[in-house]
Amino acid sequence: MGGQWLSWLLICVWLVQGRRGRLRDPHTEFAVKLYQALADVDRGSNLIVSPLSVSMALGLLQFGTRGRSLAQLEEALGYNVKDMHVQELLQHDWGDAGNSSGRVAVRLACALFIQHGISLLPDFIQHASAWGNSSLVQTSFNQPNQTPSQLEEWILKNADAGTEMDVRLPIWSDSPEWAGPHMALVSTLAFRSTWQRCFHLGEELPFTLADGSVTKVPMMHQLTEARFGQFHTPMDLRYTVLELPYLGGYFGLLVVQPSDRKIPLSQLETQLSGHAVTMWHSSLHKIKMDIFLPRFRIHSRSSLRSVLPSLGVSDIFDPAAADFTGISAEEGLYVSEALQEAVVDVMENGTKAEAATAVVLLKRSRAPVFKADRPFLFLLKQVSTGTILFVGRMVNPA
Repeated sequence: MGGQWLSWLLICVWLVQGRRGRLRDPHTEFAVKLYQALADVDRGSNLIVSPLSVSMALGLLQFGTRGRSLAQLEEALGYNVKDMHVQELLQHDWGDAGNSSGRVAVRLACALFIQHGISLLPDFIQHASAWGNSSLVQTSFNQPNQTPSQLEEWILKNADAGTEMDVRLPIWSDSPEWAGPHMALVSTLAFRSTWQRCFHLGEELPFTLADGSVTKVPMMHQLTEARFGQFHTPMDLRYTVLELPYLGGYFGLLVVQPSDRKIPLSQLETQLSGHAVTMWHSSLHKIKMDIFLPRFRIHSRSSLRSVLPSLGVSDIFDPAAADFTGISAEEGLYVSEALQEAVVDVMENGTKAEAATAVVLLKRSRAPVFKADRPFLFLLKQVSTGTILFVGRMVNPA
């Protein structure tokens, strides 16, 4: 498709013996902070994360956390899921998104995999069942084959987004850590669409890497009207933002890069803020441009347990401090691991036949040129709210 996206979050909650220890978009600030934390850990490589998938899964945990554990989640996410304004906004957004067009598909879902014999509180079951298309699944974690197969089946079913998904990511680890969890929280977010105006796949063109070396990559091209803006950070780092609409105009892909070719992308990453991202929506203006964008695919696997404490979420991972008494009266629940795997596949159009006939000779025009021929950031967002579904960086399309 013109843009193909798949992401899932996997959070395991272990039961062990021991001590118990209204916004337009409630996700933007969290999205930027989460991306910056991951970018700081995983420097210099292609990266993609779905902050919406992460925040929805952590939002579900809010229904079952108490005390300081709950306060940390609320502070990091920027909202309380029991706020009716937040719930109405989220449910309204994704209800509309999934039905916006026959060629635009969005699916957000959560599931709580529960060990047989664990007793959940009725209040948590009620809230969990109404949150983010959630479901509760009974399983036996002590049977090596049962839970992985159930988990994979659920993920593939809920990541389909109305079209055939050809991505099969490893979603279960052979590590001994996975032998004994009693609860696992899974969140999936899938998006598929075509561009509002399809690209032509042209010749291979140079792409300058962060170290200054140059490689040639398949470059897509179109001469079209797009939303564009030039901005600068408080430290006066100048950068440009281009928004490419998907079919129907409900979603858009933002491409962001420093204006000065000599400025590394890492400098821009550290200076971005949620406020800046929100400001782009009202500051971009339409202009006819020659647009060059590399055809690329990214597959990232991130350990969220290593970055969430830097955002203030630490108690849920500590068996001595975690307070999940809102999930079950049994003591000892804590989050053992939080993982996310994500894939992005950005192409010129949706079929091989169209791609084969779309090879063209690039002609010079008098229109301004936007050329993503060096490392850039990209964000896929819902236009009406600014909600960020995916954010990442492309440093080497090859």
